[in-house]
Amino acid sequence: MLSERLIHTLEQSIKEHWELPAFSDYQGETFTYAQVGWRIAYLHEVFRRSHVKQGDKIALFGKNSANWTISYLAAVTYGAVIVPILPDFIPENVQHIVNHSDAILLFVAETLYENLEGAEMPHLHGVFSLSDFSVLYHPKKQHFEQTLRQAEAAFPPLNNPGLTPDKFALPAIQNDALASIVYTSGTTGFSKGVMLSHNSLIANVLFAQQNMPLVAGDTILSFLPLAHCYGCAFEFLFPFSVGCHITLLNKTPSPKVLLQAFREIRPRLILSVPLILEKIYNRQVKPALNKPIIQFALKLPIIRGILLRKICRKLTDSFGGNFTEIVIGGAALNQEVEQFFKLIKFRVTVGYGMTECGPLISYAPWNQHRPQSSGKTINFLEATIDSEDPRQIAGDILVKGENVMIGYYKDPDATRNTFVREQWLNTGDIGTIDEDGFIYIKGRSKNMILGASGQNIYPEEIEALLNNLPFVQESLVLEKQGKLFALVFPDFDAADAKGVSEAQLPDRMEANRRELNKRLPAYCAVSKIELYPKEFEKTPTRKIKRFLYTIHENVS
Repeated sequence: MLSERLIHTLEQSIKEHWELPAFSDYQGETFTYAQVGWRIAYLHEVFRRSHVKQGDKIALFGKNSANWTISYLAAVTYGAVIVPILPDFIPENVQHIVNHSDAILLFVAETLYENLEGAEMPHLHGVFSLSDFSVLYHPKKQHFEQTLRQAEAAFPPLNNPGLTPDKFALPAIQNDALASIVYTSGTTGFSKGVMLSHNSLIANVLFAQQNMPLVAGDTILSFLPLAHCYGCAFEFLFPFSVGCHITLLNKTPSPKVLLQAFREIRPRLILSVPLILEKIYNRQVKPALNKPIIQFALKLPIIRGILLRKICRKLTDSFGGNFTEIVIGGAALNQEVEQFFKLIKFRVTVGYGMTECGPLISYAPWNQHRPQSSGKTINFLEATIDSEDPRQIAGDILVKGENVMIGYYKDPDATRNTFVREQWLNTGDIGTIDEDGFIYIKGRSKNMILGASGQNIYPEEIEALLNNLPFVQESLVLEKQGKLFALVFPDFDAADAKGVSEAQLPDRMEANRRELNKRLPAYCAVSKIELYPKEFEKTPTRKIKRFLYTIHENVS
């Protein structure tokens, strides 16, 4: 267990950076560290008056915003357990998570709350708006609103000198306490609530403090979903711990929107997923490189160097021109893209992590990064390969250490199956590791697909829904160039019984696709269903051999 407590680190940051800006909603309101501290203290009073005890669960459902981060900090620093929920989850999934996690309070964006059924979450004691912390639901709403007015009276206006840094204090919460339950999915039967302790969160924060060069006043653009561990740790908790100014993007992070925000915010550190950089390379860099005049110029040594430096400067400026490095996480960067960025000395590196580690497993600065690696094992972890020769023969990547999860909430079987000999966590990934601790991922033993903004997409969930739609015998969901496609082996017998001809099946599958997407978050939407003429090949345990299949659809 680490000696540096998460709560102490957060408290010290608030006190030391009292007058600095902490959070801004993109093109919206800004809150200083003092104002964040005041709101945390106010919400602690709300929790007390709501009879919340340490260890109680508080769910958080909304897009990135300043009030999202304040709600998160207030819950964790009170000693409650935060349950962040991805804003793209459909209502049924959200309700399932709220119930499964035993949450007694819910902080939610009002536009999202409109789609939820309160009767489906009977154990909630109260629901609060993320826009202004007003009461959206309480069994005794009028009485409780009066109680909140009394709480507000206990906290005078923000500019009141009564609340000074020396008087600000947070409860003493030890690092072995449960801090967060993060759901890797929302669907009943698939959902796993990853239990992360305060120790896991502070291990990630401390490693970042020691290895990622941020200082007080640096700017950060948060566009990855904060309900996902990657964004939460490195666009929120770590920058907040050193006094950064974090701007929260509440728009869909398309390349166009991001590039505009980068120019405005000029972030000092950028966290991203591969798809964003690959799109920029494929749409802006590669077409220019393929022009005959550029091809000719690249063959001339003196001009080649000048041209590559110019490309690097232009790319750097497009990301705001102020960053120390871009850290790619969630999946490997395309080899061609990585090689080109290495050639022009563009400041990009690749890390590796998973929700169960809160999330970091390996990282190296851009100027130490080794091609095709996922960085070097962090100092709070041990990593090994379940292989006779870990340097040459790929095997399961196993880890153990300070930031590894406690287990899966209310799922001892899944917890037991994930931890192997001597309490090593099996990551579900396959790879090798070199003599210096750099990890090389060769493939995934799990089938997770990474969404454009870092969301985890589990094809089995989509297939389970698709297989229940008309005329579907079995299906296989695959990803190509950032889009999801489904291969379907039709149920010809059912089609014959309904008088549906083979020529009519494509139209029926298109109807299935539309119906399927209604039941899925937007980032899980299937772009097209392609018919497959025969049953899929399977292993002896009847699992489809996914590696045999690909999509023929042209998505360029």
